[in-house]
Amino acid sequence: MPVNEILTGLAAAVGPAGAEGSAARLAMELLGDYAPVCQDTLGSVIAELGDPDSDVHILLDAHIDEIGMIVTSVDDKGFLHIDRTGGADRRVLSGAEVIVIGKKRLPGVVCSTPPHLSSGDTSKVPEWDKLYVDIGCGAEKARDLVPPGSRIVVRSRPVHLLGDRIAGKSLDNRAGAAALIRTVELLQSDIHRLPCRLSVLLSVQEEVGGQGAATASFAIEPTQSIAVDVGFGTQPGAPAEQTCDLGKGTMIGASPTLDRSITMKLRDLAEEHHIPWQHDIMGGTTGTNADNIAVSRGGVRTGLLSIPLRNMHTAAEVVDLKDIESTARLLAEFVRAGGAK
Repeated sequence: MPVNEILTGLAAAVGPAGAEGSAARLAMELLGDYAPVCQDTLGSVIAELGDPDSDVHILLDAHIDEIGMIVTSVDDKGFLHIDRTGGADRRVLSGAEVIVIGKKRLPGVVCSTPPHLSSGDTSKVPEWDKLYVDIGCGAEKARDLVPPGSRIVVRSRPVHLLGDRIAGKSLDNRAGAAALIRTVELLQSDIHRLPCRLSVLLSVQEEVGGQGAATASFAIEPTQSIAVDVGFGTQPGAPAEQTCDLGKGTMIGASPTLDRSITMKLRDLAEEHHIPWQHDIMGGTTGTNADNIAVSRGGVRTGLLSIPLRNMHTAAEVVDLKDIESTARLLAEFVRAGGAK
């Protein structure tokens, strides 16, 4: 299946942290075409490939959840009071269309006070306790349809921009999930002669702490791992030294918490197979599932690949399909090589 179809299908699915059901089911269908698939206790999706008796057990991870919101209460006028789940950017929420996942899925909008009625500085961003969602009904019906704890995601469909660019919600980290599914697809011709055991993990709850990757990696017991996530793409207002260009290749992470031999192996393979790549240098932890996987059990040698992304944690995230493809190609070569020595 073309990468753009994998990505747009995953991006359109609803799956906030802790309620990833729809996105996870779609991921299971897509991965199930290539390998046996299951879900663990928390709901993470796991596919198993390669030689089950190999001493080398590689884990590839990408999180399947997206940022969202949670309903804290319904007031006497029927407006939903909300808080964030994950790092949702409240600067872009006023006036946004949303999907409320109550007893059934409901359309809603985030309220926006007219500038004519705003007191003080109209450029000030409302705090979370001043953001409300309107589903178009009174308190009694709203309370019946939307119990406290119901989840909310921004309503957005993937949009094809010019060239190979895709914009939309949840590309953090459905882009990484698409890269892993594409990796498995690329490995199909070698599936019976892989020099290692391979587990592919689409993990839940990364946006709220990484519990899915922590528990699944403990159970899987890999000998080495690569986490795949998104990184900061070059855009106006973002420091050039902390970003990478879209369309110029996967970002290979280097950090004190990442295994140097895996980082160098990824760089060598990228050069050998003419796969475009970029440096992604971090001075401490990575802020990704790589941090949790690396300290699972007695420790797991872990690397990190990231896909450059603009407008992170909004409904207008932008990625380039070429970067997803380069990420998948590099992962496939890493697996074919039997990982890092």
